[in-house]
Amino acid sequence: MRAVVQTVSEASVTVDGEVVGAISDGLLVLVGVARTDTDAQAALLARKVHDLRILDGERSAADVGAPLLVVSQFTLYGNTDKGRRPSWNAAAPAEQAEPLVDAVVAALRERGAKVETGRFRTHMLVASVNVGPQTILLEV
Repeated sequence: MRAVVQTVSEASVTVDGEVVGAISDGLLVLVGVARTDTDAQAALLARKVHDLRILDGERSAADVGAPLLVVSQFTLYGNTDKGRRPSWNAAAPAEQAEPLVDAVVAALRERGAKVETGRFRTHMLVASVNVGPQTILLEV
């Protein structure tokens, strides 16, 4: 699993003109799932994201109760080694990826995190204001 984690002053996801998830002063988390990923990796990714010390004063979302906006992002597994068109062969199919993204969200909530989400299998408009800017790539 891969995640791109950004510190944001605000972030939201809109689907068909409706805001389906929004946060202020927290973390935007784009999650990509590979074909070989497991529930154990989902739990580990959730822990790493929640405990990542990238907020003011080297604190984590767990330390300060910062909200998270989790958005599925299969393109994190795009391969551009050959040619100019990415290959998505490493990305898990939607039927496999959706439950694993849901597992990340569930694990974060079990840890006490306030989590908003995008909507799987839709065309999402993701808006964010990156603070810092800080963008971290996690891989488990």
